[in-house]
Amino acid sequence: MTEERMTALDRIQEILRYRFRDAALLDTALTHRSYVNENPSEACNDNERLEFLGDAVLELCISDMLMQQFPYYKEGQLSQLRASIVNEQPLAEMAKTFHLGDYLLLGKGEEISGGRSKPSLLANTFEALLAAIYLDGGFEETAALIGRLFTPLIGEGYRTYRDYKTTVQQISQHAFKETPRYTLIHESGPDHDKTFEVQISIADRIMATGTGKNKKEAEQQAAEKAIQILDKLPLSEQE
Repeated sequence: MTEERMTALDRIQEILRYRFRDAALLDTALTHRSYVNENPSEACNDNERLEFLGDAVLELCISDMLMQQFPYYKEGQLSQLRASIVNEQPLAEMAKTFHLGDYLLLGKGEEISGGRSKPSLLANTFEALLAAIYLDGGFEETAALIGRLFTPLIGEGYRTYRDYKTTVQQISQHAFKETPRYTLIHESGPDHDKTFEVQISIADRIMATGTGKNKKEAEQQAAEKAIQILDKLPLSEQE
C-alpha cells in the first residue's frame, strides 16, 4: 500500500471516528471490482464479499433497533419500516456524508462513467465499509456506529410510513383491551376553510388532541401524539 493511499485511509478514519486495527480491511472495502480487473499485478481484492457481509450486519442491527423502539409493531410493519431505511438511496446518502466516493479505487472506465457518484456503487461501498468495521472491531463496535448513524433515519421512516390511527389502535387493544375513542371538540373557520380539533381517549383517559383541515387529519395527529405518550409509559401503567 502506497504512502499516498495510507494518508487517504487515515483521512477517512478521522471522518468515521473509527481507527482500524487492520487498515487493509478498509482498503478492500474501498476497492471496486473494476480497479481489480484493470490492475491484476497489484493482487488486491475487491469489496464484493464485504458488501455481502455488510448487508447482513446492517439488516441485523436495524432489525434489532426497530424491535426495541417499536415493541407493538408486527412483522409486516417492521419489514416495511426496515425497507424504508435499508435501501439504495439512504445508504448512498450515508456514503456521501463520509465522502466515500473520494476514496474509492476505481477502474478507468468506471471513473469516466461517473462511478464515484453512482448511488448503487456508493450504497454497496457503504455496506462493505460496515463489514470491514465488523471484521476489524467486532459486532459491538459496528452496532454502536450503526446506532449513531441510523437513529435519525429510523425517525424519518417512522413518520413517513406509520399509519398512526392503526398503530394506536393496536397498542391500545394490546395494552388496555380497549379501542381508542375520537371526539370532535371544536371546529372553526368558514365552511370552505374549516379547522377541526379532535380529542383521543383510551380507557377513559384523555391522551391527546390534534388539529387538521378535516376530521381524518385531526384524528391522525391526535393518534400520533398519543403514540408518543404511550411509548414512554412504563409497562405497569399499560396493564
